Amino acid sequence: MKPVNLIGKLYLIPTTLGESNPMDVLPQTVKRTIELIDCYIVENEKTARKFIKSIYPEKVQADLQLSTLNKHTEVADHNKMIQPCLNGINIGLMSEAGCPGVADPGAAIVKIAHEKGIQVIPLVGPSSILLAMMGSGMNGQSFAFNGYLPIDKDNKKSALKGFEKLSFDKNQSQLFIETPYRNNKLLEDLLQTLQPNTHLCIAADITLPTEYIKTMKVSEWKKAKIDLHNRPTIFIIHKTY
Repeated sequence: MKPVNLIGKLYLIPTTLGESNPMDVLPQTVKRTIELIDCYIVENEKTARKFIKSIYPEKVQADLQLSTLNKHTEVADHNKMIQPCLNGINIGLMSEAGCPGVADPGAAIVKIAHEKGIQVIPLVGPSSILLAMMGSGMNGQSFAFNGYLPIDKDNKKSALKGFEKLSFDKNQSQLFIETPYRNNKLLEDLLQTLQPNTHLCIAADITLPTEYIKTMKVSEWKKAKIDLHNRPTIFIIHKTY
């Protein structure tokens, strides 16, 4: 009788959204999973090792096998990264911040896992997108995450007007992000481009001590003062009338 070839599982392990106590925002399931796994696919090896140590200090760093997955990783390397699962070894997939596979390059690995019949196990953890949506007071029944806006000013203005119209036509909240050092410029563009009665939610530093979540009309934001420089931020707009 031939031995059964066991296939490992791919665990999607959420991380914190910034410098906070991991166990304040992550369930014990994450800790138990990290205790048992030595093979990981990560965005940044240094920060991944730091995170693993913060969760389970007893883990022997020399035993860890880390593959780096980021925008510079060749597509041809993706299959090599998932190979340990086919050899019966469980793999942990980590994002640099938040949930793997959501606004994150890890989605490519998850896709391959499904194609190869590998069980994918997503673990509970903080998602800045969902937490911002929850705290916004906007339409949680229908919303869309649009990633980054165009850098070119004219293209950005066109995109914003398009999202504003879409939110009105479909009663759908529109979410997007920006590179943190460009946040203040984006806010300036929002206030110059959007209509005064359009609602805008700014959700910055989610789950951190400096967390800030506020929804107001554009006309009201024009009277407010806020510094978003280098603060991870989700922007949400919704025009309802």
